[in-house]
Amino acid sequence: MRSFGELEAAIMGVAWAAADAVTVRDVVEALRDTRNPAYTTVQTVMDILHTKGWLDRDKRGRAYRYHPTATQQEYAARLIGDVLAETPHRAGVLAKFVTELDPDELDELRVALRKAKAKRGAS
Repeated sequence: MRSFGELEAAIMGVAWAAADAVTVRDVVEALRDTRNPAYTTVQTVMDILHTKGWLDRDKRGRAYRYHPTATQQEYAARLIGDVLAETPHRAGVLAKFVTELDPDELDELRVALRKAKAKRGAS
């Protein structure tokens, strides 16, 4: 899986941060200060993200309302999973990241490891 392009990432960032589904206009307004993209450019990229399966949409009136099909964490996990699949030393790569975690993140990781062990023991 390829990572998002610059505008795709910005659009997904807006969609992930939103409490509800977003319109093209919502995204254009949110990006106006940093990128000032054209409405039609955002519309095209959001349609591409929909086609790729990253955004779902439903029509309300004349406009589509878009919402992400995966969380930001799920997206990052897919990217990391693809990288790990290509290295013979997965544990070593993961261990490198562990050294950079803060105490709260380490606690979260411990909980996830316990759940993974319990799940493997149950199967």
